[in-house]
Amino acid sequence: MRIMKTTLSAVLNVIWLLFGGLWLALGYFAAGILCCLLIVTIPFGIASFRIGLYALWPFGRTIVDRGPNVGFFSTIGNVIWIIVAGIWIAIGHVITAIPMFISIIGIPLGIANLKLIPVSLVPLGKVIVPSDAVLPTYQRA
Repeated sequence: MRIMKTTLSAVLNVIWLLFGGLWLALGYFAAGILCCLLIVTIPFGIASFRIGLYALWPFGRTIVDRGPNVGFFSTIGNVIWIIVAGIWIAIGHVITAIPMFISIIGIPLGIANLKLIPVSLVPLGKVIVPSDAVLPTYQRA
């Protein structure tokens, strides 16, 4: 069963890569490079690289919160991110997900595009883990 799940994830990742995932990841990588050029925005650059890797190969992985106490600076950073970029990126993901839902093969791709919204909206304080990982290890009560 696990082999079939891994194979299906790999097939969906290749289809995702061909139909927009590569361009999406390159956009996140370009934003990460731009953010890393300025000293103050390096945390946003690191978050962009993390999102870019997730956007490159999303199937078989999921997003988990680091916990309720991510820190004051992460909260302030997320507020700034939402205002400057997060809302626009989230709208872009919704707009690009809509045409993916038109075909049967595109439905999982549209869902993957919508799965990117939480991490692109508030990227600080999130961790990307394998879907079959033991989630209680990453969740905090």
